[in-house]
Amino acid sequence: MADMLSSSATVASVGGGGRVLLPSATKRAVTRSSLHLPSLRSSSSSSSSRSLSSSSRQMSFQKLQSRPLFQKRRAVVSSASAAAAADVSQLKAAREDIKELLKTTFCHPILVRLGWHDAGTYDKNIEEWPQRGGANGSLRFEVELKHAANAGLVNALKLIEPMKTKYPDVTYADLFQLASATAVEEAGGPKIPMKYGRVDVTGPEQCPVEGKLPDAGPPSPAAHLREVFYRMGLDDKEIVALSGAHTLGRARPERSGWGKPETKYTKDGPGAPGGQSWTVKWLKFDNSYFKDIKEQKDEDLLVLPTDAALFDDPSFKVYAEKYAEDQDVFFKDYAEAHAKLSNLGAKFDPPEGVSIDDPVPEKFVAAKYSSGKRELSETMKQKIRAEYQAVGGSPDKPLQSNYFLNIIIAVAVLAILSSLVGN
Repeated sequence: MADMLSSSATVASVGGGGRVLLPSATKRAVTRSSLHLPSLRSSSSSSSSRSLSSSSRQMSFQKLQSRPLFQKRRAVVSSASAAAAADVSQLKAAREDIKELLKTTFCHPILVRLGWHDAGTYDKNIEEWPQRGGANGSLRFEVELKHAANAGLVNALKLIEPMKTKYPDVTYADLFQLASATAVEEAGGPKIPMKYGRVDVTGPEQCPVEGKLPDAGPPSPAAHLREVFYRMGLDDKEIVALSGAHTLGRARPERSGWGKPETKYTKDGPGAPGGQSWTVKWLKFDNSYFKDIKEQKDEDLLVLPTDAALFDDPSFKVYAEKYAEDQDVFFKDYAEAHAKLSNLGAKFDPPEGVSIDDPVPEKFVAAKYSSGKRELSETMKQKIRAEYQAVGGSPDKPLQSNYFLNIIIAVAVLAILSSLVGN
């Protein structure tokens, strides 16, 4: 998923070779010479051009250590990593803040990508945590942000950092996945059955090695997709469904080496203008990606080799054709695949995770209250429904007590009384 923002960010070392993004107040308090983030691009460059000299970096770090705000920020990172369990109230509040952020910055694509890239390093063949990779918040460290596949994601971290400061009991791992799922839903996509309680890694030495994420233009696109996603434990259907998230966002040639500098669909934004999108309405989550990839009629729309493989490979094509025809099927399969991806490699506390969504009430079905083997007539169902709604019930809000059992008991009592009076 191509990101949408292109401004650089200021980061600070926190020991062990890792860096975390500083809040804007701290960013203004330090000089460019003491804190410099190298450009995150696909092409590699010498390490000397990317960083300060060891002595300069050490002096900068010592100066920062003495600053109260920096010490407070380190405490926040440490406490979040050691959080015992997910704070449901903070997670819910963070979700609302993310929704507001999306309304003003149009950052849906880059937030989806942030969650994906934190989880997408998982290796099913490794049992130990965090060596197995996955959704563990490691993407906040500079050593992983500098991976070519993560170019530009420092901008997503800039957007998330204020929320991490505001909600310290929410781990980075949870926040990344919450932002990703919320972005899909707010763009018109399906509701994703998420759970939370992911534990964070604590240092950059726990980051995965580079090369775990998929490439856009490998020699054998279909084989490459399978190699990467099979390693995560995902199958062909899930590969194709997840690829459908390219309905959001743009690719920027200065970051990934792919796409045009701008097209008629991206030259005016929203957000920072430029890049090449996969779809015309690249901030709307729907099944248009599959339709456009299948037709390939618009030169202003991006088609990567890994996109084209979805219709070239016989197994992938079965699902791609289905999703192009039926958005409901795509939404169902995508929601399941996204939820699975977001849990890969994660360690949860509590182990079963927690949900922040209110339970969906059971809808009223009159047939459930049939008597014996013989179903109630439609007329009787309507009478029962009317009685039910008259006392405050509704199809979407079942009564707390068994109202129908009360009716049956009342009728039985009346029958007994009538029989006694008659005798």
